Amino acid sequence: MTPSQTALTDALVAARRGNRTLDASPWSDTLGSDTQAYEVQDAVAAALGWFDNSALPHTWKSGGGSRSATLTHAPLPPVGVRQSPADFRDLVFHTPGIEAEIALRLGRDVTPAQAAALDHDDAPSLVDAMAVSVEVVDARWQDLAATPALLRLADSQVHGALVLGEWRPYAAVDWASQRCEAKVGDAAETVVRVGTHPLADPAWLLPIWLRHLTRHGQTVPAGTVVTTGSWVGVLPCRRGDQVTAEFPGIGAVRLSV
Repeated sequence: MTPSQTALTDALVAARRGNRTLDASPWSDTLGSDTQAYEVQDAVAAALGWFDNSALPHTWKSGGGSRSATLTHAPLPPVGVRQSPADFRDLVFHTPGIEAEIALRLGRDVTPAQAAALDHDDAPSLVDAMAVSVEVVDARWQDLAATPALLRLADSQVHGALVLGEWRPYAAVDWASQRCEAKVGDAAETVVRVGTHPLADPAWLLPIWLRHLTRHGQTVPAGTVVTTGSWVGVLPCRRGDQVTAEFPGIGAVRLSV
């Protein structure tokens, strides 16, 4: 890594250890590519001891705003990945929001050669299960809206925590008519969306995500999980809020922020 990447890594590690946020302005020109952002992302994870460096992380986030956008990916630290009903009040969040999503689980190993040859039509055959998930998004940046995309990516794509619902066998779904219902706080109205996954099908990202994971020659093991993008955008929440998300016919989750 460059000296500026190392300095950014040190700043993000210190921010996480000190439960504080950073002004993005001094770092706005630090990263020149996705590759550099991923190098910082990996270096932060290594410094904080999140993963066994001999194996790929078990749980990931992946996604983008549309099929024409560059999809981004981040491994998720195990301490913040929990089963529903989940209580995250032991974790520190700064400006949390929630995203209601569908998570997918691989049913078999995927080698680099298999990932390279994979197309969007064949990818769902690799999945054995799906579950409702909610990601708590949170950043180490003080003004997220003004923070460059590469700095967000370096900060684990602004991940805070993840709750997973019960796994059910993966099956073809009419995603265009799939309903999503999310509620934040006791007094909040339920947010209802239908067919609003940004990629139209959560499994569409699998070839791109798997090529990212295998880029250094590692095989992705069966059981690896990816959460695939929000159906509701980011819904603001406050500490202490109770959050529920349901995808009728698939499942539901509940969490405390």
